[in-house]
This record gives sequence, structure tokens and C-alpha cells, in this order.
Amino acid sequence: MTINPDLQGRSYPAAEVYDVGREKISEFARSVKATHPAHYDVDAARALGHRDLVAPPTFAIIVAQRADAQLIEDPESGIDFSRVVHADQRFTHHRPIVAGDRLVAELSVDGVRAMGGGAMITTRAEIFALDADGGRAAVATTTSSLLVRGEGQ
Repeated sequence: MTINPDLQGRSYPAAEVYDVGREKISEFARSVKATHPAHYDVDAARALGHRDLVAPPTFAIIVAQRADAQLIEDPESGIDFSRVVHADQRFTHHRPIVAGDRLVAELSVDGVRAMGGGAMITTRAEIFALDADGGRAAVATTTSSLLVRGEGQ
């Protein structure tokens, strides 16, 4: 199956809410070898002006990849995940992610470019924190490039 060129311009709405917990932050920090005390100690995070533990900057990938999954699982996309190579990832942070955040991500497909027998797909995930009143605040924007290898590659 080939990649659907009509994916470009397609958007996927925010799906499930991701609740950011202290343990999730600390586990992620350990996995990426982030040693700053603000990832493990609430007092250290508060001393820096955060309301709770602060996540390492790349923590946003967890929420972004959940949004990317909507595209990959879309039967109209033509994407065979076994052929996907993650080519690039970029982050723009609007504010830190902290324990207690309730995050959602909206995904946009910004580009689909044929490359040999495959395609390069560029996506953008806008990550928002939800507040108790139903409002949302921008937290991060991630841009991802996925190379989908063609048959025989």
C-alpha cells in the first residue's frame, strides 16, 4: 500500500487526556539520565518557581507520540508502522510540563513528500494543558518527520 498523498493538511483532534504524575516524571528523567533535583524533589522544583516536579524537556514526546498514533492507525493513511523510521524530532516549549498537568495534543500533517518508493511525512503536535474550567494553555509544539520506507527498501 502506498502513502496517501491527501494526508497533507489533515488534522486529528485531541484524543485522550494524559495525566502527568510525579512518578511518571521521575521515571522518564531516570530513563533519559536527567539528574536535576527538580525532576525528583518537589522542594527543589518549587525553589525554581514550579508548582510541582518539572519534567525534562523531551517528556513532551510521550504526548506527541500518542497523537502521532492516530495518524499511523488511520486506515486511510497507507502507513505500515513496520516500515517507519523516525527521522527527526523538534520541540518548541511554551512553558514547562509539571506534575498535575492534564495534557492533550492535536495533530496536523504538515507535509507528505514522495521519496523513492517511500515517503517523508512531517507532523506537528500542539500540546495543551487543560484547566479545571475547561480552558487550555499552550505547553509545547513538537514537529516530527517520519520516513516510511517503500517496498524492498
